Amino acid sequence: MDKSKKRFFIALLPPQEMQSRANEIKQYFADRYNSRHAQKSPPHITLQPPFEYAIDSVPTLLESLSSFASTQQAVPITLSGFAAFPPRVIYINVLKTPALLSLQKDLMARMETSLSIVDPVSKKRPFAPHMTVAFKDLTRQNFHAAWPEFQERSLQYEFLADKLTLLIHDGSRWNIHSQFPLS
Repeated sequence: MDKSKKRFFIALLPPQEMQSRANEIKQYFADRYNSRHAQKSPPHITLQPPFEYAIDSVPTLLESLSSFASTQQAVPITLSGFAAFPPRVIYINVLKTPALLSLQKDLMARMETSLSIVDPVSKKRPFAPHMTVAFKDLTRQNFHAAWPEFQERSLQYEFLADKLTLLIHDGSRWNIHSQFPLS
C-alpha cells in the first residue's frame, strides 16, 4: 500500500459494557474455533466500509465528519441475537431501524459528495448492520460447528449511539482515531 495513505472506516461503537461482552464472545471463538480475526478491531457496527485516504488530507476528512455528525441525531440501537453470512461470518444481529438506515445512507452520500469516497460493494448491496464476532479465519468446518450453538443463543442489548467513530489501521489492527458527537 502507498505509504502516503492509510486505511480507515467509520462505525458506531457500543458502550464499554457491551464491548466487553462482545470481546468475550470473540475470545470464545478464538479459543474454541481458532478464529481470531475479529479481535483485530473493537466491537462495532460499520457505517462506511474501509477506504484508503491520503494522510496529508486527514484534516479535511475530520472536518467533514465533524460537520456531518453535528447535523445528525443520536440513534437508538437494538442488538438482538445472532445471525450469519454463511459459510464464514457469525455476528451479533443489529435491528434495521429507519433511524440507523437513514444515518448510514446519509453518511455514505456525504462521503461520496464531499470526499469522493465510494464503496463499490455498498452501491450494489443493501446495508446489513451487524457486529461481527467471527469471520475470515473461521473455517467452513468451524462455522458449521459454531452456528448451531449460536443460532438460538439469546442476546438483547439496547443503547443510544451518540457518536461516529473513525478507525485507522496500523498495519495489524484497527484503532480508534477520532470520535464525533451526534447532536
